Amino acid sequence: MKILITGTSQGIGKAIAERFLKDNHEVIGIDRQEATLKQEGYTHYQVDVRDFDKLPEVSNINVLINNAGTQNEDDIDINLKAVIRITEKYGIQEKIHSILNIGSASAHTGAEFPEYCASKGGILAYTKNVAMRVAGFGATCNSLDPGGVLTPLNACVMNDAALWEEIMNETPLKKWATPEEIAEWAYFLTMTNTFCTGQNILVDGGESINYNFVWKD
Repeated sequence: MKILITGTSQGIGKAIAERFLKDNHEVIGIDRQEATLKQEGYTHYQVDVRDFDKLPEVSNINVLINNAGTQNEDDIDINLKAVIRITEKYGIQEKIHSILNIGSASAHTGAEFPEYCASKGGILAYTKNVAMRVAGFGATCNSLDPGGVLTPLNACVMNDAALWEEIMNETPLKKWATPEEIAEWAYFLTMTNTFCTGQNILVDGGESINYNFVWKD
């Protein structure tokens, strides 16, 4: 299948791309940073997802994964508006098999920065809107909403022993997910799953049970 993933230069997006490449799918990545994947079957476009006019003309996408995101940097534009524009451009068409939006546990709890929560909360509603529209193609659309993930974006708290202890006290499973674990969820929801649609799948180690948010000052 032809897979389009945004935000593939690091973290969750890179792990998802590697998971699809492992099964010999054609993977197209869009990221404002240079490519860090150099594998056969991978094509990289260095474009900021906000630059709609510069997005590549790629047709007949089978799986679209909206992963690119940020915290405290034009969150609404990057995390929500860009997802909408990219989905409308690449995802709403007859060749689509599945669409996955990478959301956040904070969309369910509100326990993070205001614009970040709002941007990810919008993903919950937009996912349901898209699911209704692509159902006619036999396609699914869901959001995968992680809690803590061991990525460079979270390094400031991962490397602070006191904050990390506090975070673990708020996480019943006493761990964060690896990007590779989230990638397996993404693969399942887009490739194995054919019946679950319009849902917001919360994967957070039980953190949302406590509704507290810990971060560095």
